[in-house]
Amino acid sequence: MCFSGFSIFSSWLRSVCPWRKLCLFAISLLILVSGLNGINMPTAIAGLKDDRYEGDIFTLYAGNGSLVPPKVTLEQALERKRPTILVFYLDDNSDSKQYSTVVSQLQAFYGRTLDLIALRVDAIPPKKTYAKTEAGYYYSGVVPQTVLFDETGKVVLNQKGSVAYEQIDDVLRKVFKLLPRSESVELRRQPVNEFNTELIP
Repeated sequence: MCFSGFSIFSSWLRSVCPWRKLCLFAISLLILVSGLNGINMPTAIAGLKDDRYEGDIFTLYAGNGSLVPPKVTLEQALERKRPTILVFYLDDNSDSKQYSTVVSQLQAFYGRTLDLIALRVDAIPPKKTYAKTEAGYYYSGVVPQTVLFDETGKVVLNQKGSVAYEQIDDVLRKVFKLLPRSESVELRRQPVNEFNTELIP
């Protein structure tokens, strides 16, 4: 029965003019190729407010590829007796993506006087216990997470979730013995693009 259907189609195809055969073949091929491309086509729709991976968040959203990979380990930073900021994040987390601009601003204002370690939580080796000089010791299972050490290695801030620049700045002003915000020039946010803002007087 299925062979008779094929023979009917075959006889119909022979009766059609040659140029129509060519057009029919081309259209069939085009539909087939378009369908296959549509099935295998990866979606490139991602953004600041979704949990999709697009690449390194500091490069993409903060415009600062110098933050990763970290220049020093936590152990090295603590040995240097400098204040240190340890930031835990994930590249495919919307909160981490939005927080990346704050981390970049911290580096812009304090990068020469402290060590800033932006660490993907995927890079923390799974262990039962960690030494106090290992980043895993301070990780609380949430991203983003910010841990600020003073020059003696004491934790002076351990905050889960996104933290406002001003909140971290207030703690850093105490660590560096700078004037409080109320006594210094007030900085205001100015948008640079859809992702970034900069602080200006």
